[in-house]
Amino acid sequence: MDEKEQIQEKSIIDKKESEFRSRATCGSLHNKCQSGCFKLEVYDWLKEVNLVEDYNQVIEVRFKNTRKAYFLNANNLRLKKGDIVAVEASPGHDIGIVSLTGQLVRYKMQVDGISTKDQELKKVYRKAKSVDIDKWKDAIGREHPTMIKSRQISSDLNLNMKIGDVEYQGDGTKAIFYYIADDRVDFRQLIKVLAEQFKIRVEMRQIGARQEAGRIGGIGSCGRELCCASWITNFVSVTTNAARYQEVSLNPQKLAGQCGKLKCCLNYELDAYLDAQEDFPDTSIVLRTKKGKAYHQKTDVFKRLMWYIYEEDDKKSLTCMSVDTIQEVIKQNRREKFPDKLTGIEESASAMAGVVEYQNTAGLESLTRFEDSPTEQKINKKGSRKKQQKGGGKPHNKNQRRDNTQFKRKNKKHSQDGK
Repeated sequence: MDEKEQIQEKSIIDKKESEFRSRATCGSLHNKCQSGCFKLEVYDWLKEVNLVEDYNQVIEVRFKNTRKAYFLNANNLRLKKGDIVAVEASPGHDIGIVSLTGQLVRYKMQVDGISTKDQELKKVYRKAKSVDIDKWKDAIGREHPTMIKSRQISSDLNLNMKIGDVEYQGDGTKAIFYYIADDRVDFRQLIKVLAEQFKIRVEMRQIGARQEAGRIGGIGSCGRELCCASWITNFVSVTTNAARYQEVSLNPQKLAGQCGKLKCCLNYELDAYLDAQEDFPDTSIVLRTKKGKAYHQKTDVFKRLMWYIYEEDDKKSLTCMSVDTIQEVIKQNRREKFPDKLTGIEESASAMAGVVEYQNTAGLESLTRFEDSPTEQKINKKGSRKKQQKGGGKPHNKNQRRDNTQFKRKNKKHSQDGK
């Protein structure tokens, strides 16, 4: 192949790379996205630092959605983030996009518990050629019809499962079927039917509801992209106790995410609440006074306040008390000493020194808050008058009036001559 053919082949490959580089990337940038903006992206903060001579021997390659793997660059190819490569698979080869190179790959392998000594990594064959990208394009085009057809087949076999996604291998010889099921499913017959129907090797991979939401993506109730699709790599179980500790209303519609499970963000501030509640008394303890028994109603964790109500109180008035005061009352009750009544504190900002009061201002703002105030309107009127005066408005002195009159006469004379 001469130099002219090599240049022509490279231009074709670059064009096809730009066309399919947006696979597993955000849909807003499309072909302009060269390297990033994909799910579970990692910022390479060691990009400009070469700590080891063979820093580019192991690379991270991403495939469809959130699937990633580590490969050995045995041929010492000059690879950078965003390159489309052909890698080893079983069987055949797969096509992926380089998502990370350099020393940071080794750090990520340590976090994931992967060692090159314990297991042999698969190899990177080459940079993707024009023929490889064409096969990859055909494989991508077959994924959605295959998913629809496989759902019909599983329904005909009366299998209690949902096939959520299909991912073809780069050479089109194998496909991974991702499914969700509550119970164990015997899909041996399904594999036979799928293999005969599509003439491929079939791999069934079970995923959870949270993983499916991460693969599909979307916008959460907070207005941002789903955490499971943007940065969460491992899922931690979330229980209703996390909501109870944070004094959150147990409303399933508000606590559930798009996956139908409890939101992962319930765990984000849980440790702060647990640390703040270390010396809080048990809410099931009844405070006994000469006035009567008092029961717990609600708690403000970070203000360290708790509200109690008397058992036989007709007014149903709550008594606000600090945690230290409640602890003292509990100690007195254990010694069979009962105070006359609960000494509460006023719930005003002046009485609670050092405590910042937060108010809900939703709906208090006026719809006209972006309009100009009366003072600004006067200023704008003055400014418009000055512009009119500068731009041929009403003249101030006699000389300017005389010049304007002469100009009008000349224009009138020219118009008459033209007629």
